Amino acid sequence: MISRLIERRLKLSQPLTRNVVVQRNLRVPMPDGVELLADRWLPRSGGDGLPTALVRSPYGRGMFGQLIARPLAERGYQVLIQSVRGGFGSGGTFDPMRQEREDGLATLDWLVRQPWSDAIVLYGLSYLGHVQWAVADQLPPQVKAMIPVVTESALTLEFLRPDGLSLETPFEWGVLVGTQQRPLAMLRKPFQDRKTARALHTLPLRDADIAAFGERSAYIQDILTHDAGSPRWEGLDHSHRVADVPVPVSSIGGWYDIFLPGQLRDFQVLQDKGLPARLTIGPWTHAEFNSTPIDEAVEFGLAHARGEQPPGRAPVRLYVMGENAWRDFSSWPPAGYQPQRFHLGPNGTLGTEPVESSVGTYRYDPADPTPAAGGVRLEKGGRVDNTALEARQDVLTCTTPALAAEVEVVGEVSAEIWFSSSLPHADVFVRLCDVDPDGKSWNVCDGLVSLTGADQPQCATVRLWPTAHRFRRGHRIRVQVSSGAFPRYARNPGTGEPRATATTLLAADQTVHCGPDRPSAIILPLR
Repeated sequence: MISRLIERRLKLSQPLTRNVVVQRNLRVPMPDGVELLADRWLPRSGGDGLPTALVRSPYGRGMFGQLIARPLAERGYQVLIQSVRGGFGSGGTFDPMRQEREDGLATLDWLVRQPWSDAIVLYGLSYLGHVQWAVADQLPPQVKAMIPVVTESALTLEFLRPDGLSLETPFEWGVLVGTQQRPLAMLRKPFQDRKTARALHTLPLRDADIAAFGERSAYIQDILTHDAGSPRWEGLDHSHRVADVPVPVSSIGGWYDIFLPGQLRDFQVLQDKGLPARLTIGPWTHAEFNSTPIDEAVEFGLAHARGEQPPGRAPVRLYVMGENAWRDFSSWPPAGYQPQRFHLGPNGTLGTEPVESSVGTYRYDPADPTPAAGGVRLEKGGRVDNTALEARQDVLTCTTPALAAEVEVVGEVSAEIWFSSSLPHADVFVRLCDVDPDGKSWNVCDGLVSLTGADQPQCATVRLWPTAHRFRRGHRIRVQVSSGAFPRYARNPGTGEPRATATTLLAADQTVHCGPDRPSAIILPLR
């Protein structure tokens, strides 16, 4: 029954068998004497010697075993799913991402010595993909492929980009790992989610973990108090290992995924080094389950595990939103797309021609922050109607006339916004939208940057999420400018105080400047 439910929900291909068995609580020794627990899933008959998918998870082996191990064990693999250090019966203390290289290498060393194991494929999403990069430059020859899904080699450092403090995702994740082993955690999740949402409004933010689940979270405190250059994060960035990976890699991501920029950087390193790699990006958020990873494990992973070449396809496969179709490309970013500036102009206009000087103004109040609507979020993310958001007085919009021809945007998106504030500390949030003929505005991609010295006009360079989107004939291109997307990004209090300890919130009058001397624009890669 579980097999059929998962198959229907994920729209999976037919299994080779539904008759699988689980050998539970295998003990995997680490060099320091700690033992990590693992479950081995395999077909009831003929499992020994099948390629082994290695999955290392901080989320336990129960539900994740059903969602990940079972579909693979039904389709040609045996699967070893291991609980990382400090979780779900494994010994030691869980210190997120800090021990995964040493423990991952020790697990591989143990696995290659098992009589039932032969070829190995590393597989998993998010944290389960990051642990692959942690060992990627020191793989034994038995490892034949990697399939990292919605993940990247630096992971946590994506939340600490100098652009602005990403709050919602690392906070929610800190609460998740802090509560997931409590009794009845799954049944209590809706209640916990509401409590977590309220806690994000806590001042000072350093007390939000107590408000959310009654305990201090070392991970949340680290996120709030240590920037990307802090020694606290040493050893967590594995991006320097990417160029030395010795096996083929298939990366799978989503246009609304929290780790997309880093995942694309990892792929570009592989691409530039001429290493065997392919990339698939769909219209998904981070937590959106679908059949693509399982399909890729079967098509790409099993082929390499058997010493064969997978069925031919282009190195890059992208879902082009708007067109709502999969397209193949030879590289990322694809060739043939040139940057085109769309200038923000007076009276909410947007166009490719230079405009006369003008300003747009709004008032940002962190006590009533501009909300996040869809976009890059763990939950409630993706493509949503932005009508209510754009009706707010703290959101400026600039829009083209209805398009006479289709406009295709594929690649890296950025904006240059000439901006000033009544306060020296401010944020600039920019969002690209597609306005349909009915007047509904749908978000495509966005980004934020934090400024100092904002009481003097300056050019704010904003890196938006990469995208692939076709604006249809009769649609309009719209740009939003605001000063936040809470709680995705932490509120800028306007005082210059550290986000973790700030208790005072100051409203600010914001100005966006346009014209020949201050040419605010969004830069789109067009063909």
